[in-house]
Amino acid sequence: MFEPLVVLLAFGAGMVFRKFGYPPLLGYLLAGFIAHEIDIGDREAISLMADLGITLLLFTIGLKLNLKELVAPQVWAVASVEMLLVIPLTTMVIILAGMVIPSLALENSSSAWLLAFALSFSSTVFAVKIFDERGESVSLHAAIAIGILIIQDLLAVIYLVASSDKLPSPLAIGLLALPLVRPLLLQLMRLAGHGELLVLFGIAAALGAAELFEAVNLKGGLGALVLGVLLGSDSKTSELYKSLINFKDLFLIGFFLSVGYNGLPSGEMVLVALALGLLIFLRPIIYFFLLTAFKLRARTALLAGLSLFNYSEFGLIVAALAAASGQLPQEWVTTLALAMSLSFFISVPFNAKAHTIYAKSSRWLQKFERKTRLAEEQPVRMGDADNVVVGMGRVGFGAYQYLQALYPGNVVGVEESIDKVEQHNGNDVRCVRGDGSDRDFWEQADLDKRKLILVSLTNHKENLEVVKLLKQMGYAGRLAVVSHFPDQQRELQALGCVTFNLYAEAGHGFAEHVLEQIDGKAPQPALGYLKES
Repeated sequence: MFEPLVVLLAFGAGMVFRKFGYPPLLGYLLAGFIAHEIDIGDREAISLMADLGITLLLFTIGLKLNLKELVAPQVWAVASVEMLLVIPLTTMVIILAGMVIPSLALENSSSAWLLAFALSFSSTVFAVKIFDERGESVSLHAAIAIGILIIQDLLAVIYLVASSDKLPSPLAIGLLALPLVRPLLLQLMRLAGHGELLVLFGIAAALGAAELFEAVNLKGGLGALVLGVLLGSDSKTSELYKSLINFKDLFLIGFFLSVGYNGLPSGEMVLVALALGLLIFLRPIIYFFLLTAFKLRARTALLAGLSLFNYSEFGLIVAALAAASGQLPQEWVTTLALAMSLSFFISVPFNAKAHTIYAKSSRWLQKFERKTRLAEEQPVRMGDADNVVVGMGRVGFGAYQYLQALYPGNVVGVEESIDKVEQHNGNDVRCVRGDGSDRDFWEQADLDKRKLILVSLTNHKENLEVVKLLKQMGYAGRLAVVSHFPDQQRELQALGCVTFNLYAEAGHGFAEHVLEQIDGKAPQPALGYLKES
């Protein structure tokens, strides 16, 4: 089990990195290096926790996976072309490193190609965390990036399966019958309700699928991913995904700690890792030009490319397997661990400032866009509605209904998820697809016509991003924003926003609704600013 000192190290290092604007996961990496050096912690327990975290990660990716997005050319073709460009270039660097540093020399060129293959992937863990923290999980650039990552992960899994000492069991053919048990699994998921039983169902499903695949000599992670896909596209899936998020993140701490347990590298390894770190700067550039070539906007291409601006944890797995079979020196595994860590350090500040980078360079970047765009990237029009609701989840949709009752036909919703947009439009709800943090979207939104913009996105950071963007663009109307905690409310009020503390004021809304139902009164604005709209 974990020693308390390891937990304290991880917590302290994570807090330090978060304070400086970096994801806590970099602190967990540092804590792993420190724990290894002072010889504390149970490495087997940490590895077990890491495996569970990766299994849950793949399962949750499967839950959110849209297979239609994987077959889109901007996903599979971009992923394929990127590897065709990156692998030869990386191979040259690896061979050159072996010529300069004999201890890292490889016996043959095939080993160099194998290592370059491992380095061609980007980190799924990192990208998912970045999108979750920014509240962009359902955005188009997130969908494209995750699709590319899944294709890369599937290639890694295929390699791991192909390179295994064991051939898949003849019984593996029986896995083709898994879709037949989907109705039963969905029924069990619904019977689990909304509490801890739902979480337990998700963990049991992920681990059970992993064990089932392992039993027929296939990788367990592939099983978790497949079962997640089978359970996807159901009304209950979103709730299951949200229930597992915190558990997945907790167990993934073990993965980043385990990377540090590979030990500190030598000076020669550091030099090679630095060279690989410099090479990583080509990755977002390659992705940007490939994605714009496939008719995506410059903003979408930039944000997707920056999220792939790193090396992958799956690369470590591939390299470790190759080292265990004698195809690679063990020193390369440690070097790759450092290169991956370094790529995270490089990637974080770029991703933290991704929207700022685009805002400052949008005019220049847009010169590389194609004249024709994908249907998803076509400009949208909001009409003449005075009132705009950004984020049409449960809270946003409730606000839309309330405003619509007050100002019929004078309200429009904005939502990132195309599925939600289509669902709302099918129910005669006026809703357009748009990203609240997208400057291009607001530049075409005729902001001078909008009297009230109500922002109700998934997290405070994303809400704040939208507010600051609208302020920068000179929006002079009313801004109302949902908050969850008093410090968030104060921060928004300092920016001139009307705020509604969802937790603190839920009781007020509840009582108002009850009196309305009892007395039969027409809905009245809960906040004075609505009357002025």
